[in-house]
Amino acid sequence: QVQLVESGGGLVQTGGSLRLSCAASERTFSRYPTGWFRQAPGKEREFVAAIAWSSDSAYYVDSVKGRFTISRDNAKNTVYLQMNSLKPEDTAVYYCAARRRAAFTPYTGIRSQSWYDYWGQGTQVPVSS
Repeated sequence: QVQLVESGGGLVQTGGSLRLSCAASERTFSRYPTGWFRQAPGKEREFVAAIAWSSDSAYYVDSVKGRFTISRDNAKNTVYLQMNSLKPEDTAVYYCAARRRAAFTPYTGIRSQSWYDYWGQGTQVPVSS
C-alpha cells in the first residue's frame, strides 16, 4: 500500500505562487501516473493536472493551463505542482492521487477520480483577494 503525503499548502495572496509536493512511501511510485485534484468549499472534487510516470505527457484542466505546472522527480518519489498567478477561485484542498493498475497511453481516464488507486490526505490552499 503506497502512502501519499501532500505538503506545501498555505495562505497566499492573489497573484502569488506556491509549490505543492506529493511524496510517496514506496519506490514503485515512480512507475505510477500521478495526478492532482482539488476540492473547493461546497463543490465537488475536480481534476487539476496529471503526469505520466515517465514525464513524457502532462494533462491540465483548462482553468490552470499556463499557470500551473506538474512535474516529478522519480529519484525522490515525489510529484510537484507549481502554481503561479494564483486566483481566489484556486482556493481548495489539493489532493494527489496515483494509479497502480496497468495503464497505457493516451491514458483516457486520467481526469477521472475512479482511475486512481491511491490518494493523499490533502493540503489546503487558501488564496486571499
